Amino acid sequence: MSHYWSAVVHGLTPYVPGEQPKLANLVKLNTNENPYGPSPKVLEAVRAEAADTLRLYPDPNSDRLRAGVARYHGVAADQVFVGNGSDEVLAHAFVALLKHDKPILFPDITYSFYPVYCGLYEIAHRGIPLTDSFEIRVDDYLVPNGGVIFPNPNAPTGRLLALGEVERLLAGTPDSVVVIDEAYIDFGGESAMGLVARYPQLLVVRTLSKSHALAGLRVGYAIGQPHLIEALNRVKDSFNSYPLDRFAQAGALASMEDHTYFEEICAKVARTRTRLVADMEALGFEVLPSGANFILARHPAHEGAELAARLRERSIIVRHFRKPARIEPFLRITIGTDAQCDTLVEALKALC
Repeated sequence: MSHYWSAVVHGLTPYVPGEQPKLANLVKLNTNENPYGPSPKVLEAVRAEAADTLRLYPDPNSDRLRAGVARYHGVAADQVFVGNGSDEVLAHAFVALLKHDKPILFPDITYSFYPVYCGLYEIAHRGIPLTDSFEIRVDDYLVPNGGVIFPNPNAPTGRLLALGEVERLLAGTPDSVVVIDEAYIDFGGESAMGLVARYPQLLVVRTLSKSHALAGLRVGYAIGQPHLIEALNRVKDSFNSYPLDRFAQAGALASMEDHTYFEEICAKVARTRTRLVADMEALGFEVLPSGANFILARHPAHEGAELAARLRERSIIVRHFRKPARIEPFLRITIGTDAQCDTLVEALKALC
């Protein structure tokens, strides 16, 4: 600490991202990255941007990319906001749409960046306990609030909230912004995008890091009615008018346009998830139902921290959370290739 720090910095507990270890022959199943590379068309588009035009600023509004996202989802371009990864999009949403007098609501076990944003922007908040089976109970959110945000599927649990329940939440909270963080929806859930036209308070946030295999490009976006998008743009242009460089804009657009490749890799991940769940249940693990590209699992005879450490000794990295206490016995395991998951299962057979 330093006496030069501002008061807000002294009070922050920063988000801790998943480890990016540099180990030989590593089976990396800890950060929910896609095990398959991006579309070859993405690589072509990115290479094409390595030209003299790099001396010029990129389009501050990302108009071509926004138009591509709009076509993809069947909305108007003024309903689309893009940013430097969904984390930046979410950060702007916290400032633009969720900073009110009443506390915002999100699950007590969820994406751990949410309370970090609340600390950074001094936003009152309340964690709503998940059920004993780690599910979101909509009735708990039908109370006065300053906004609601949650991932669907939830992270790190992987559990989906049915679209009918999402709509019931929206119908019951007409005066509060509801942000649905759909970082993992492409791996097995039903998107809330179709509800945007009917609910003026709904903002749906997406990332290209997971299902589009573009974690290295840092592209996220949000879709909502124009009045919500305008608020995000006002914050963006008060912070950084050029959040996406030329490579990111070109690569993201190419990925959005190659829908066949996108569907193929999402389907492969979903098939491997089904196979891995069956293999782990056969070893005695409890595995929560998942609509994401990861699973949350625990073994009745072994602590999560112990298993994570012993897997690491075998150059297999998974994610273990010490907090909240309810998930400390669990491991969050990214769905890798079939070969990577086979390696994991063989190691667990030896350990369990």
